[in-house]
Amino acid sequence: MKILVINGVNMNMLGLREPEKYGSMTLQDLEKNLYAYSFELGIDIETFQSNFEGEIVEKIHSAKNIFDGIVINAGAYTHTSIAIRDAISAVEIPTVEVHITNIYKREEFRHKSYIAPVCIGQISGFEYESYKLGIEGLLQYIKNLHSSKE
Repeated sequence: MKILVINGVNMNMLGLREPEKYGSMTLQDLEKNLYAYSFELGIDIETFQSNFEGEIVEKIHSAKNIFDGIVINAGAYTHTSIAIRDAISAVEIPTVEVHITNIYKREEFRHKSYIAPVCIGQISGFEYESYKLGIEGLLQYIKNLHSSKE
């Protein structure tokens, strides 16, 4: 099983940006923790971060026929990017949207996700555990999908 974990705009600023909301963990710390977690689960993951919408779209496109699932925290692109939404829809790879903070307890503009309607689920508000919960939910979904085809 191979999972792609995508982090979008400003996620490279974790540990520096608004520590009262996001804590002190850096993106590198997060990725290290996710690789260790993937080892525990016996799966392969690849991580990717970009501040550029087009690069995220291209990464999603390149995932077709390579990855079994995607976990994405698109950052602010969650609330603005029809392009990322359409890329997820186009590749037809099961995808889970995750957020460190609870986007529904934040500014009104963060309550709308363009990505969620093309994802199998959304997890927000569990800090960095949101990623692990997203991976777990994605794995369960994929296992159920495979067992229903047998």
